[in-house]
Amino acid sequence: MAGIKDVAAQAGVSVATVSRVLNSHPSVSPDARRRVLAAVEALGYRPNAVARSLRTDQTRTLGLVISDVLNPYFTALARSVEEEARGLGYSVIIGNADERPEQQDHHVRTLLDRRIDGLLVSPADGDSPLLTDVARAGTPMVFVDRWMPGVDVPVVRADGHRAVQDLVAHLHALGHRRLAIIAGPAATTTGNERVEAFRDAMRTHGLALPDTYIGQGDFQADSGRRVTEHFLSLPEPPEVVFAADNLMALGALDAVRARGLRVPEDIGIAAFDDIPWFVHTAPPITAVAQPTGELGRAAVRALVDIVEGRAPQSVTLPARLVVRSSCGEDTVTPRSNA
Repeated sequence: MAGIKDVAAQAGVSVATVSRVLNSHPSVSPDARRRVLAAVEALGYRPNAVARSLRTDQTRTLGLVISDVLNPYFTALARSVEEEARGLGYSVIIGNADERPEQQDHHVRTLLDRRIDGLLVSPADGDSPLLTDVARAGTPMVFVDRWMPGVDVPVVRADGHRAVQDLVAHLHALGHRRLAIIAGPAATTTGNERVEAFRDAMRTHGLALPDTYIGQGDFQADSGRRVTEHFLSLPEPPEVVFAADNLMALGALDAVRARGLRVPEDIGIAAFDDIPWFVHTAPPITAVAQPTGELGRAAVRALVDIVEGRAPQSVTLPARLVVRSSCGEDTVTPRSNA
């Protein structure tokens, strides 16, 4: 494998000049830069990233800890993070928390031990002493999708309040009055935020939300199945179940089918977090879509701003309602708002 001395010999320059070219130093003449780059290409030289990081105290590597790699939303988020980071000259190491705070902390410690330049985290819960300490220590860090109240780092997230308002207005216009929600974990900001948005929207339309129509899930399919089975066992089941994430919506769909019931003829299903699968379910699922790609890209830019000494900004992007046919859109004739 060619080394930096081989590149210098082939280009007819000093090792110091090669180093300056590789680090984009402005003092190199155009002719020397051209010869060095030609030698790099001809010899297939690749700089030693470890040695370079020891000299510059930078690894050009970012860490990303996501809540659940099996959730298509987080998979898409991770992809957009990796693509944006690569475009800015950074690599990304990903850790999957699997919605477990202790596993999240394990990944955070491992990434810090590897001397990453900055950390992107979607917290598995709202109270992590480790993440609080990381922020206080000045480690470049950005929260993405979820956040921890009181921790002073930039947050890149979607605001789903308006989209949930639009969803409830849509269901109300279709004539549905008994609406239930499968909530996410109360320990997460997104879990709490989506329940409150749904409650506010119900209140806006004068609809009751009894405790029996609020089921506690954990952003996993099994909990969506379990809560929906409970809803279906009520003396007066809901007309529509709104799942606060996509995996719980798929669990809800399984529970309905296990009872021999039909969506939307017997009960409707809607979801937060639209995913590509939803257009292929029978029927396609009405959902609140977050701008996942934009969130990932904005999070990387905010983190790189911190790493490179610029002032970062928090970013809030709007979610939107995507209407399909899982709530009776093709079969229910809208009633009056009375």
